[in-house]
Amino acid sequence: MIFKQLFDEKSSTYTYIVASDKGREALIIDPVLEHTSIYTDLLNDLDLRLVKVIDTHIHADHISAMAELKERTQCQTIMGEHSKSEVVNLKVKDNEKISIDGIVLQALYTPGHTDDSYCFVMRDRIFTGDTLLINGTGRTDFQNGNSEDAYNSIFERLLILPEETLVYPAHDYKGNKYSSIGNEKKNNPRLQVNSAEEYAEIMDNLNLANPQMMDVAVPANLSGLTLKEI
Repeated sequence: MIFKQLFDEKSSTYTYIVASDKGREALIIDPVLEHTSIYTDLLNDLDLRLVKVIDTHIHADHISAMAELKERTQCQTIMGEHSKSEVVNLKVKDNEKISIDGIVLQALYTPGHTDDSYCFVMRDRIFTGDTLLINGTGRTDFQNGNSEDAYNSIFERLLILPEETLVYPAHDYKGNKYSSIGNEKKNNPRLQVNSAEEYAEIMDNLNLANPQMMDVAVPANLSGLTLKEI
């Protein structure tokens, strides 16, 4: 299997490229617009054909490359059914499966960070978007986020996965590349709580500033901005 993890330093975003082997179909998860040519060059170097692009949710801290990649490659654009994005041509439901060349991802609806957040399980790993981070969790104070929903998504959908399941988030701010469900259960300070109310007490009092690009990124990601439109 080909698995590439790329990093955007400006927004601390991880993007993932997945394919079964060289010369086969590929998918990209959570791409950043400014790095579109990096993705396409890498795909060309590996003789991969991009067929699907997934965004885990409407991002508030960067503009997605989904629309640009769709324009360049005619790939299928995918988000969860709760997304209001105008560029998506396939909206998947909870537990629905996405397949390319023998690789299968299962969509999990995990609201809380936003009301359209989805995670995607693939074999021994899960792409958690902003729902579950490494030693952290996604904030819940905008885009119809909800702390109790986030608690339920994390504890009832994600932490019940096998402890050896690898966790690949959409962001990390300290240089961590991946974790595991077991590690997060034991060491993530946000998860050392006994109830949804206790978790909400933490999340509802973070008092974080809005992401710097929020006013630009959210409408751009809803409408599907391309490079020529910037």
